[in-house]
Amino acid sequence: MDQDFGALVRLFNPQRVAAAATILILSLIISRLITSTLDRLGEGSPRYRLTLKKLSTFARFFVFIVASYLVLTNVLVLGPEAWLALGGTIAVTAGFALKDTAASIISGLLILVDRPFQVGDRVSFDKYYGEIKEIGLRTVRLQTLDDNLVSIPTNKFLTDSVASANAGELDMMVVVDFFIAIDADFERAKRIAYEAAVTSKYVYLEKPVVVHLSEELTSAGYATRLRVLSYVVDCRFERRLVTDLTERVKAAFRSDGIGPPFSQQRLELRRDLSEAPHAAATSA
Repeated sequence: MDQDFGALVRLFNPQRVAAAATILILSLIISRLITSTLDRLGEGSPRYRLTLKKLSTFARFFVFIVASYLVLTNVLVLGPEAWLALGGTIAVTAGFALKDTAASIISGLLILVDRPFQVGDRVSFDKYYGEIKEIGLRTVRLQTLDDNLVSIPTNKFLTDSVASANAGELDMMVVVDFFIAIDADFERAKRIAYEAAVTSKYVYLEKPVVVHLSEELTSAGYATRLRVLSYVVDCRFERRLVTDLTERVKAAFRSDGIGPPFSQQRLELRRDLSEAPHAAATSA
């Protein structure tokens, strides 16, 4: 027992602590260097951007595993009995203090294997929506459209529902709704919306562009809804596509006299005004 205790004491001598710290620092530098290099390559080659982001995630895991192996085999040089003593101590401590962290690490590995989403995907989770920037051992980092970086424990994704908009693909469906008056020229409005989509520089034309019509009860009363479904060439341009379609469709609606939904009171007033000249001519 005294020999085991002596081995554990020798474990923390300055030379071994310095060696372990050096390995960890080098692994962190290498991990960040790999990540930044692959990110730059992805920005220069948009078609392979998501593939390079996935490779970056696996590379970080590989560096972590190699660093852990080097520390355990070259720095922590102990006998079998000392390993058992150290392992028992670590197991008891980790069982109480690092239960949630261990669950998150295992969850991170399961996410990489099962792949419910990948780095670069546009994901909806809980009240957040944005791009997955990093899948780490303990947390998943999601960047919202308002440029907030949200860190979510990986074990949350094993129990809660998550929706991936592009599922590993570069392109992604974007849905834009327009509401017009119930008596507006819906056929003309549908043509305008379709032409705006197929001529947008952000639309991926190898996939179909569809415009659906329906009647909806809005806060302003009944209205005709035009739902434009198109695919953006790169999921990062989602907001640019929405802005482009909204600007051009609204401008075309304005020039063609296609108005927004009216409230019931305004609709009745409009009907009365249109009938007034007819009633005046009849009485005359």
